Amino acid sequence: METKHFDVGFEIKAVNADGTVEGYGSVFGVKDSYADVIQKGAFVQSIKTHRESKSMPALLWQHDASQPIGIWTEMSEDDNGLMLKGKLAMDTVKGKEAHALLKMGAINGLSIGFMTKQSKFDEKTEVRTLTEVELWEVSLVTFPANTKARVTQVKAAEAGSITTIREAEKTLRDVGFSPDAAKAFVAEVKRIALDERDVREAVAAEDAAKRLLKTLTTL
Repeated sequence: METKHFDVGFEIKAVNADGTVEGYGSVFGVKDSYADVIQKGAFVQSIKTHRESKSMPALLWQHDASQPIGIWTEMSEDDNGLMLKGKLAMDTVKGKEAHALLKMGAINGLSIGFMTKQSKFDEKTEVRTLTEVELWEVSLVTFPANTKARVTQVKAAEAGSITTIREAEKTLRDVGFSPDAAKAFVAEVKRIALDERDVREAVAAEDAAKRLLKTLTTL
């Protein structure tokens, strides 16, 4: 299983004066920049689970778990995708700001955060189809939401300007990652670096052992 954001933004269909909003958090059959496609039916079990527990996915600002801006009140699958209706927290500063930005069109996208439960991979097309996902949150995002674009901006940072883990996390947050996502990204990079170091050390040890054995056999 994995957690991710589906990095294609989907347009909000309606924004009303009382703060109610509706739109598609996901559309079936659309390939994102990681070559993932969500299949119709992928949300059925998650919707059922939420209904049974009388819960709903979080309504967040830009996938930031520290910034809830309202609640989702309805969600369902139709032939097009995952349809949602919700209400912004109009008594809060962030809710009012989000409503104003939506009304003027500065923000007009939705993006989902979820855990992949089941999927299938087509080796010919190199496309992964997600057949079941556990929906955690649906965020208002700047359209289009594209995680790869954010990573590209990080690559453009001046060489040598990032010298500590804290600076790396701050840079990721500055370009749109949530604090948790920034920490998780850096932790994964550290894990990969450690794995590569272990491999290098193992190869070096093997080479040294071979050299020692060769020396002993020639004595």
